[in-house]
Amino acid sequence: MLDESSYVSGCKVLVDKNSTKEKLKYGWTTGACATAATKAAFKALITGVFSKAVTITLPKGQTPTFSVTNTKLNAESASAGIIKDAGDDPDVTHGATIISTVSWNDNQSGVFFKAGPGVGTVTKPGLPIPPGEPAINPVPRELMTKVIEELANEHNVSPDVNIEISVPNGEKIAKSTWNGRLGIVGGLSILGTTGVVVPYSCSAWIHSIHRGIDVARATNTNHIGAAVGNMSEKLILKTHSLNETDLIDMGDFVGGMLKYLKKNPVPKVTIAGGFAKMSKLAMGEMDLHSKRSQVDKAWLGSLLNTLGATDEIVEKAKSANTALEILNDAKANELDIGNLVAEKAKQIVDEKLTDETIQIEILICDRSGQLVGRAANEGF
Repeated sequence: MLDESSYVSGCKVLVDKNSTKEKLKYGWTTGACATAATKAAFKALITGVFSKAVTITLPKGQTPTFSVTNTKLNAESASAGIIKDAGDDPDVTHGATIISTVSWNDNQSGVFFKAGPGVGTVTKPGLPIPPGEPAINPVPRELMTKVIEELANEHNVSPDVNIEISVPNGEKIAKSTWNGRLGIVGGLSILGTTGVVVPYSCSAWIHSIHRGIDVARATNTNHIGAAVGNMSEKLILKTHSLNETDLIDMGDFVGGMLKYLKKNPVPKVTIAGGFAKMSKLAMGEMDLHSKRSQVDKAWLGSLLNTLGATDEIVEKAKSANTALEILNDAKANELDIGNLVAEKAKQIVDEKLTDETIQIEILICDRSGQLVGRAANEGF
C-alpha cells in the first residue's frame, strides 16, 4: 500500500507501508555537531576530563548523543571533535570532523565565535550573518551559547569564552557547495535550523536558492541567472556578462524560486534550461524533476501544429521517445518550436510573478549547449 500523505520537507514521497526495507536514516547538521563538540570541549576545560560521549537538546526537543573524538586539553583551552553523520542523505559534509576549541576570554563578557581552518567567513551582505563574521548561522550559535551557559551555571564558572569551530579539509569540501557564490570564503558554513538532516530533502536546496536571491538584493545586483544545470549555466554566461556569483543553481525547483522572487524581486532574471525541462515549465509545471513531472508530447505536437507542421510530423511527435527527438525533428523541418516553447514558458513565469517590474528572459539549450529558444521582455 502506498501512502501519498508522507512528505519530506515539502517534497512529496511515496512510502510503501508493507515494505520490509528500512526507512531512510536521518542525520545531524554541522550545527548540531558543533554544539556537541562545544559541550564536550567546555566540560573538559572545566573538569579536566573528556567525556566519551555527549548529549545535546535540539530546537524541537530531540536529544541525540554523539561520540567524542580529536580531544586536546591544556590550561587555556580544550578541543573536541564530532564526526558528522548525515544519515542516508548524500551530504558532502558526511564523515567530516567538526572540531570546537573553547578557550577562556578574560577581556570580554559573553560567547565569541571564530572561524578556524576549514570554516568560511562571510564577505557579502544578505546572509543571516553579517560580513566579517565566521559562517556560523544563528541557530547553531544559540545552541552553543546555551550549552556554555548551562555548564557554566552548573559548575559555577565564567561563561565568557571564545569558540573556534574548524573542519579539517573543510576548504576543499566547500568547493562542492554554493558558498563561493554566496560570498562565503575559506571553507564551510556551520548550518542547521533544527539540527536534523532529512534524507534527500528538497528544502535545503530551496533554502540555498533563497539565500542566493537575498545576497543579490543586498549587493544591489541588477541581473541574476537561474540555471537548471551545468549546460544551461554555461549558456547564461555565454549570453550575458555575468559573474559566477550572479548565478543561482535553481535545479528543478523553479516554483520555489519564483515564489520567493515574488516577495523578494530582482530587476532582471534569466531562467535557462534544456528543451525538455523548459517544455515542462511552459506547460505550467513548477517542479521540473523527471519523477514529479513529465513532458507532454501531445502538447508539443499541438505547438508544432500551430507552426504549420504536417499531420505526419504532429503524429510523430506524439509517439516520440523523447523531447529531444521532437526538437530535432522540428529543426529538420524548419519549425521554430524552441522559441515558441520559450514564449510559453515566459508567459507562465510572468503569471506566477504578477510583477511587471521584474524583467524575465527564458533561454533554452539543446544537448550540446547551443541556444535553440529565447523569449524576453523588450529591451532585456
